[in-house]
Amino acid sequence: MDKWMLIDGNSIIYRAFFAMPPLTNSAGLHTNAVYGFTTMLLKLLEEEKPTHVLVAFDAGKVTFRHEGYTEYKGGRQKTPPELSEQFPVLKELLQSFSIAQFELAGYEADDIIGTLTRMADEQGVETIVVSGDKDMLQLASEQVTIALTRKGVSEVDRYDPAEIQEKYGLTPLQIIDLKGLMGDASDNIPGIPGVGEKTALKLLHEFESVEGVLANTNELKGKMKEKVEAHKDDALMSKRLATIYREVPLENQTDELAYGGYDKAALAQSFRKLEFRSLIDRLELPEAGEADGAEAVAAATYEIIRVDSDTDVSSLKAFLAQSESVYIEAYGENPHQSQLLGLAVAAGEQVYVIDCDTLESPVGQPVRDWLADDKAPKYGYDLHKAELALSWHHITFCGTAFDVQLAAYLLDPTETNQTLNFLAAKYGIPAIASDEAVYGRGAKFKVPDFEEVARHLAAKADTVRRLVPLQQGDLEKTDMTKLYYELEQPLSIVLARMEKRGIRVNAQTLEELGSELEHKLVSYMSDIYQHAGMEFNINSPKQLGEVLFERLGLPVIKKTKTGYSTDAEVLEKLEPYHEIVRLILYYRQLSKLQSTYVEGLLKEIRRDTGKVHTYYRQTIAATGRLSSQFPNLQNIPIRLEEGRRIRKAFVPSEPDWLILGADYSQIELRVLAQISGDENLKEAFVHDMDIHTKTAMDVFGVSADAVDANMRRQAKAVNFGIVYGISDFGLSNNLNITRKDAARFIEQYFEAFKGVRAYMDNIVMDARRDGYVTTLLERRRYLPEIKASNFNLRSFAERTAMNTPIQGTAADIIKLAMVRMDEELRKRNLRSRMLLQVHDELVFEVPPDELETMKTLVPEVMESALALDVPLKVDVNYGINWYETK
Repeated sequence: MDKWMLIDGNSIIYRAFFAMPPLTNSAGLHTNAVYGFTTMLLKLLEEEKPTHVLVAFDAGKVTFRHEGYTEYKGGRQKTPPELSEQFPVLKELLQSFSIAQFELAGYEADDIIGTLTRMADEQGVETIVVSGDKDMLQLASEQVTIALTRKGVSEVDRYDPAEIQEKYGLTPLQIIDLKGLMGDASDNIPGIPGVGEKTALKLLHEFESVEGVLANTNELKGKMKEKVEAHKDDALMSKRLATIYREVPLENQTDELAYGGYDKAALAQSFRKLEFRSLIDRLELPEAGEADGAEAVAAATYEIIRVDSDTDVSSLKAFLAQSESVYIEAYGENPHQSQLLGLAVAAGEQVYVIDCDTLESPVGQPVRDWLADDKAPKYGYDLHKAELALSWHHITFCGTAFDVQLAAYLLDPTETNQTLNFLAAKYGIPAIASDEAVYGRGAKFKVPDFEEVARHLAAKADTVRRLVPLQQGDLEKTDMTKLYYELEQPLSIVLARMEKRGIRVNAQTLEELGSELEHKLVSYMSDIYQHAGMEFNINSPKQLGEVLFERLGLPVIKKTKTGYSTDAEVLEKLEPYHEIVRLILYYRQLSKLQSTYVEGLLKEIRRDTGKVHTYYRQTIAATGRLSSQFPNLQNIPIRLEEGRRIRKAFVPSEPDWLILGADYSQIELRVLAQISGDENLKEAFVHDMDIHTKTAMDVFGVSADAVDANMRRQAKAVNFGIVYGISDFGLSNNLNITRKDAARFIEQYFEAFKGVRAYMDNIVMDARRDGYVTTLLERRRYLPEIKASNFNLRSFAERTAMNTPIQGTAADIIKLAMVRMDEELRKRNLRSRMLLQVHDELVFEVPPDELETMKTLVPEVMESALALDVPLKVDVNYGINWYETK
């Protein structure tokens, strides 16, 4: 039996955008609205099991309703670009779902859905309509149920005529009269001024319709009678505007709604692009390059030789001497805790495989010697992770000659899942089984017999062997050979040294800070209760909302389906109204410090080393930035003094040594000055001026002594906003000003810095011509959407074209500095050690007798990493812990 599901696309994606926290993929594309929409869609498909599905969209801003009332929806704010760019992404994703989507010029999504529900009524088809708009209730019938979203888009309330009667005392069609009387500010429908929902319901319970109310004004009294009589025409017009049109020309199109399920491979590809990894796992979708899941098998021909106690040692050594390709299987995301299963070494059509136990035994000595031989070149996949995993088994790895994962990242940094399966498919070499097909996934993970593991490792090692010459050719073609061999590959070795070394963390210091935070949290809790006049659960949004808005009477900023919003944005706006708000904001910050950073870091200290060993990922961010994991040491909050004090726990690993920190000053703005050639920017840096004061002077047209703190703050927000492609929407939120003022401020910036505007225009033209942009070191980022006919997709690509060369070059510079700093330390035989890279900062531990040398050497190396027309500047500080370096 057929069942239709009709979704109001515009309504749901809007609600998802404002309900979900900000979310972007590594390419910088905003994805929060699409993610929220998708999770809702998957839940509905599972619960409703529809045979036909449609997502309807508004086709444009002008509809037939504007003909009678030009101000229809006239009060709506312009859609934020962070949301606009997600509409085409959602529509493309719906194609992967094999779900139909309609839009028709002159009509709204409501009208398309209204017409289809009429057809459903006529044909007796069970139908569910999904929307966040209460107007849809007028469509409810014996066949049609309306599902209205609540809690953002995670849950829905279902309404049939009986539920509407129970909640409102109205029939579905009377919902139109309700809107006629009370209007709708979101659609700029006037209604009758002063008539809210409560009054409108009372009138309809007595007079049944707008026309009934207007025909009986003699029974009304006082101001109500005056209002109704004065706004008779508005009420009738509002009812017309609120009436969903149900005669949209959609003849013979219902067959297009047929839904037979999604194609797993197509959906997996879309999810990988959006980086919806959790959804891939949840739906058990195939990995990249996986041919129909478990059916993918190794098709290459080669001989597998198992290394065991019967292996001829001389033959093994002879084989290893001519081998280059190796695959080391360390299963698990964290290489410091991963499960080492074994490795395979390939040469020609022979592959030797060895399990972990044998590798660690005397039988494995020839293989261990080969792994440790710096003069024996090795090709592999993610050799950085392999080196770390081997090190925890006390096995040395040296001789990295080529890493196919690292090369794949350089060749296409926007592809987020560069597995060997994917690369094999991309380069047209024999397919191999996915890890999930061999080991299972999540709770189903299980290591099979080593014979099966051996076949899998052999296939991987052989795939690496085949990939290397193909990728080396691609690096040549794209002018990235130098970037690979002189920067990324050496850096992977430097990072492994830093990660194995780790940084000592004083657990007692963290515990003392945790105890102090607990006392402060208790104190703040007491103060909050005192201001509230009662005790309540501060962490409960519902209870907090009741205290702030009902008990204390603070102005309501935003409401959700479940009640009052008490998110950070709301509380920041309420802070001037009551002291309790400041206390709650501070309480939340301290609570996060305690749970995420104090308790979280304590769990990450290894007992055998007394250190934390982070893991730097080179192949995540499309801009070239490094990412820190297990633990993430790049996100330790330093805005609060209590957050900065967490750094006190990071100490030298040797008695009497010091921690030295060296931080690039405004590196991205200096890169912008270099790339744009803007004389005003260059002048500021050449003469060592405060760049934010300089910007304020030029934008506001005042002298340096006339720049106040607020002007400098605004200039700083624009300076960094320009680098990150900020919109007027984003800037208005950052500065708490109107979007109009923000747009004017950005325009004034470009008037003052004409070279920056010229750069922005020229780089977009270059990207449109070439299809990509590059950093100063030739790192590429491809932008296929730059020529898209869709405005939002094209605009996103243009913003990416503008900021990628800036952010990418800044990332390249600090990477260069790390490689050269490592070289200098080793060449000079210094005992000082590089420990961390955190954004634009390098952290070292230094013996006292090398302090003066390092205070000079570190800035020299960092400032000369890449020659620019404007000087790079590095601030150096030192102390007994990381805290004292700031």
